[in-house]
Amino acid sequence: MQDIYESQARLRGIFNITVTPFTASGEFDFDGLARNIERVIALGYDGILIGGTYGEFPAMSSDERALLFRKVMAVVGDRLPVMLCSAGSDARVVADLTQLAGELGGLPMVTPPFVSEVTHGQIVSFFKKMAPLSRTGILVYNAPGIGITLPPVVLEELADIPGVVGIKQGDLNPTAIDQIANRLGGRLRLFCASDLAFLGPMMCGFDGISTTNSGALPELILATYRALENNDAQTARELHQLWYPYRALARRHGQPQLVKAAMNLRGFDGQHVRAPLIDLTDEVISEVRTELERLAADPRSGVTLK
Repeated sequence: MQDIYESQARLRGIFNITVTPFTASGEFDFDGLARNIERVIALGYDGILIGGTYGEFPAMSSDERALLFRKVMAVVGDRLPVMLCSAGSDARVVADLTQLAGELGGLPMVTPPFVSEVTHGQIVSFFKKMAPLSRTGILVYNAPGIGITLPPVVLEELADIPGVVGIKQGDLNPTAIDQIANRLGGRLRLFCASDLAFLGPMMCGFDGISTTNSGALPELILATYRALENNDAQTARELHQLWYPYRALARRHGQPQLVKAAMNLRGFDGQHVRAPLIDLTDEVISEVRTELERLAADPRSGVTLK
């Protein structure tokens, strides 16, 4: 099993944020999840992320999350690195899931605790307690959408904690990205947490991205990332512009519900979201189909419809 140093060395490139397919009654569809994982592995993705915000972890019990970790790692093995989101508001649950993720060979992804008026000092103390629990290290997830936004000065403090191997940065403010890239680059692995606007952070020197919409558009987003990785900025820009109308729909109707709908239209295993989220209406699904048809008509996209 990998240790902290191997974990950090493998932590780079494009990671598919694998959505969690639920049946209409809210049960896990583990067979569908396995098929989705195998698809992105076959296409050449560098890693996957399981049970994050778009994986709907807040709608799962701690036992369900542990089961999800075990099922996924049984499928993936050591074929590619796996981020396993162990975030939570209860530090006891975070500790248990963080330790489990490391034992399974995944990389725990930890956010600051979701409690009101927590201080920066308390946040640093929290990460100091979590980092030693995982034999593979931990990934700090700076996720403005689900809690506290960590400023660069606090991220620098976290970078000094033994066992912190990287940061998944959700705050894409250009000033914050510039500071993080130039002050922490080379010390930690830096990941852009959004595929909606990843060209800027990658050009600043980030090590990789995590992408939810690659569940629906795996070929196109992979081609965009690989072009940028190969220093072909023009092609990357053109491909990224190609799916802007889809991104506009995602911003308007929300992820992961739009991603799952698009996956279903392509014959993938998107299935359903779990409450409190609600599946898209037929009217919106029709909009998504129209956009997928537009992309499928352009040979650059690689998109096909069933």
